[in-house]
Amino acid sequence: MTSVAFIGLGHMGAPMAANLVKAGLTVRVFDLVPEAIKSLTDLGALAASSACGAAAGADVVITMLPAGKHVRGLYLGEEGGGEGKGLLDVVAKGTLLIDCSTIDAQSARLVAKFAADKQLEFVDAPVSGGTAGAAAGTLTFICGGSYNGFEQAKGVLSKMGANIFHAGGAGAGQVAKICNNMLLSVLMVGTSESLQMGIDHGLDPKVLSEIMKVSSGGNWTLDKYNPCPDVMESVPSSNDYQGGFMVDLMVKDLGLSQEAALLSNSSTPMGALARSLYVNHARQGNGERDFSSIFEQFTNLKQIKNKG
Repeated sequence: MTSVAFIGLGHMGAPMAANLVKAGLTVRVFDLVPEAIKSLTDLGALAASSACGAAAGADVVITMLPAGKHVRGLYLGEEGGGEGKGLLDVVAKGTLLIDCSTIDAQSARLVAKFAADKQLEFVDAPVSGGTAGAAAGTLTFICGGSYNGFEQAKGVLSKMGANIFHAGGAGAGQVAKICNNMLLSVLMVGTSESLQMGIDHGLDPKVLSEIMKVSSGGNWTLDKYNPCPDVMESVPSSNDYQGGFMVDLMVKDLGLSQEAALLSNSSTPMGALARSLYVNHARQGNGERDFSSIFEQFTNLKQIKNKG
């Protein structure tokens, strides 16, 4: 596998594609934003004038798109609500298809079904690790699809990530990803309110964080992504919540988690509450800030109480 088509060069896709170029693969790229294409061709990637043009003749096609409707439209063309031909109509026999978007599991399963009808392997492989992990090549890939497709995908995914899991059949990668992000949102909210309560009582958030890290409340947000400003260096909270994983994207993923919960009749009260908090946070103009900025919701509540 040496020829890769990479379609979708956003905050995550661009550094992922860059790592494939650095690994010595022939990478043909396409995005609707010309500047995004140029940033990759400057590194040695080849530019394509269309998504189908990028995919034709490639050994592997990797996509990173905003939502399920975009994935369906791109792969299925008119069948998926798009216009004209889809990628499944132009790729060569034996091409491996990997979608790294975070979308609804039903869309992933639909594309996988159409791909299987054409005897093509389709792997849904959403990622965890954020923009920092994408740049460093340390992403976690959570894969759904056949075992054969997963085994084929591991080689190219290993050039962009450090952890690669096979969650199960088609769509399983998407389900596992939204379960993870729902838990992450709950941890971030709980950590934020706990830290702020400590601050309200005069505690130093750095000391409190160290205490909780080695106690029963320890979690990933305390270890790697503290939401309180100036507690931890090189995280968004110490940079006015710039960079990282946007609130808008967390809202999207939490929406997917609640849709999935309805389909399976699962009880997710904490996930539902976290979604409500993040939606409200986004409506206050924080959509493009890092999701750890939810910490300010509890700071603001304290300030409002004191003013009253």
